Amino acid sequence: MSTVKYTRDHEWVRVDGDVAVIGITDYAQTQLGDVVYVELPELGRRAEQGKEVAVVESVKAASEVYAPVSGEVVAINEVLAGEPGKVNVDPMGEGWFFKLRLANAKELDGLMDEAAYGAFVEGLH
Repeated sequence: MSTVKYTRDHEWVRVDGDVAVIGITDYAQTQLGDVVYVELPELGRRAEQGKEVAVVESVKAASEVYAPVSGEVVAINEVLAGEPGKVNVDPMGEGWFFKLRLANAKELDGLMDEAAYGAFVEGLH
């Protein structure tokens, strides 16, 4: 079973074994508006927790995407190059950004679960 965790910067991470799938939350894509471009990391890149690893651009703004956990980039969602709007349509599914091989699974302990993230987002309004 995979678990989804969230960051205060509105990234989500779903872990399956030692691989983490990462994207931005529905709240983040709603705030951004129509996504027009996604800059993804290179395969093999070392991502450090809390550091910028990708960029998402919308009609409103450009935003950095931070690594919720540290690890090595083992896959990128190449579909987003031609269809960045998938981030708006299915941010937690087909709109994923990249996958990391986890360097330290304990980093997940510092992230929010769905209930905590929901309460965090509610507090932003």
